[in-house]
Amino acid sequence: MNLLERELHYPLGDTLPAPGQAVDVAPGIRWIRMALPFALDHINLWLLRDSIDGVEGWSVVDCCISHDAARAQWEQIFETQLQGLPILRVIVTHMHPDHIGLAHWLCERWKAPLWISSTDYHVARVLTTAGDTLAGGDAAADFFASHGLTDPEAVAKIRARTSYYANMVPSVPASFVRMLDGDDVMIGGRAWRCISGYGHAPEHIALYCEELKVLLGGDMMLPRISTNVSVHAGEPEANALRLFLDSIERFKSLPVDTLGLPSHGKPFTGIHRRVEQLQEHHRDRLAELLEACLARPHSAAEGLPILFKRQLDLHQMTFAMGETVAHLHLLWFSGQLRRRLGDDGIYRFGALA
Repeated sequence: MNLLERELHYPLGDTLPAPGQAVDVAPGIRWIRMALPFALDHINLWLLRDSIDGVEGWSVVDCCISHDAARAQWEQIFETQLQGLPILRVIVTHMHPDHIGLAHWLCERWKAPLWISSTDYHVARVLTTAGDTLAGGDAAADFFASHGLTDPEAVAKIRARTSYYANMVPSVPASFVRMLDGDDVMIGGRAWRCISGYGHAPEHIALYCEELKVLLGGDMMLPRISTNVSVHAGEPEANALRLFLDSIERFKSLPVDTLGLPSHGKPFTGIHRRVEQLQEHHRDRLAELLEACLARPHSAAEGLPILFKRQLDLHQMTFAMGETVAHLHLLWFSGQLRRRLGDDGIYRFGALA
């Protein structure tokens, strides 16, 4: 456990759900954990006891990517963890593959509706049908090149990665139920308030139950790692980090003893302190990047080693590039740096004078 984690509390200790099993974490809430084939090697999914139109069953929160191992674990859960009851609704916090990948399969199998924000639903549909602009294809390769990624092999691999999203999200349901900030979603007779968040995804929805003092924080409130906040080719002028920092500030209005149920990591309390930790983390990274850029102009590729001091594979590097651009954009939009496009077609950020 690192120093920051020691400032939080993990009420379940080191308990983790076994593959294909679920662990009770609060009244009517069960925790599922599925493996992911990435450096971030797992995702937490949630079963919420529910009743819709007089039918007893469960609402699912998030789905895992579309792959055989996840489907096999879901089959075990259907057989052993649902108490013989059906899935009534599939709630997706946002459109990233580990959250929405199997939504089409779950919704079709159980004839259950998908609940998601409108923005994330439509972005997911575009990425599954029109091609990837987040992590691969010509648009992503050109975007990263414009921010200083000059390694021909890396650029070529990104350019060739045209079906990256669709491989993990082959389809999304044909219809959805829209979740909006401030809406109350009734689940199992309890009201869960939708809290929108930005910067990590187009319109991430976290859910808070006042009766239980439980936050389903998705990726907006993680206890161990800092949420990826990126600028990408689909919205190249975004101020994503400003949006994220403004969004997490809202969680400080929740009670101090709120139980956070994150998409990655373990259930925890100490959300107020975690917000402060994330604010401090980004403040420090911004200060480091600003100092370097004031000394001489930096592209995002040149600034990346300032923020990420470990070795990165291509998958991690694309996220790191997007996050470095997000930090540079905040400094640029706030008037602390200026941006210039060089004769080589690369953006660099430097001192105002």
